[in-house]
Amino acid sequence: MKHPENIQEVAALEPDYMGFIFYEKTPRFFNAEIPKISDSIKKTGVFVKAEIAEILAKVNEYKLDAIQLHGGESAEFCSELKTVLKETNIEIIKVFSVKSEFDFDQLSAFEDHIDYFLFDTKGKHKGGNGETFDWTLLKEYPSEKPFFLSGGIGLEQLEDLKKFYAYLTKIGKEHLLYAVDVNSAFETEPGLKNTEKLKQFVDELM
Repeated sequence: MKHPENIQEVAALEPDYMGFIFYEKTPRFFNAEIPKISDSIKKTGVFVKAEIAEILAKVNEYKLDAIQLHGGESAEFCSELKTVLKETNIEIIKVFSVKSEFDFDQLSAFEDHIDYFLFDTKGKHKGGNGETFDWTLLKEYPSEKPFFLSGGIGLEQLEDLKKFYAYLTKIGKEHLLYAVDVNSAFETEPGLKNTEKLKQFVDELM
């Protein structure tokens, strides 16, 4: 999210999370004031290769509820951040980019230091590439850590999402798909969301 009025419009749809990107090399970079929104919406700061001091400064400035790490941060970095945040309820979401293959073994080092994984599509940019990856790769997911599914998800992916969730339910793993992260497929320009399309997505998915 980027524009205050649009933030309030999207907040009216009552999403569980709302993301604000604190990475200057993107047109979605957020440097405004977050208007008053429901306390039930978790304000999420998205960071790319940021220092812990910078993350903490944004946490304090914007009263963030969650942190999404999108810059190839190490397990050691996540451990240090978790230690710094141990007296808070702030969630740590670690992003991994996926294309046509993925080494799931790398996840184990992060398990104790984060709250959720997020799987996004590997592309030219750190995020917002507007492309989906092959979700069947997640059939090999070895962890019990719940994850966010991201990467170019829009109205066209609704049926595939339902089928994917049905598959997880069939194998007793429906609890692993914790959230669906949507972004570029609902934008009229970077950071500006089409609320009508978002409402349609939520209504049809539910």
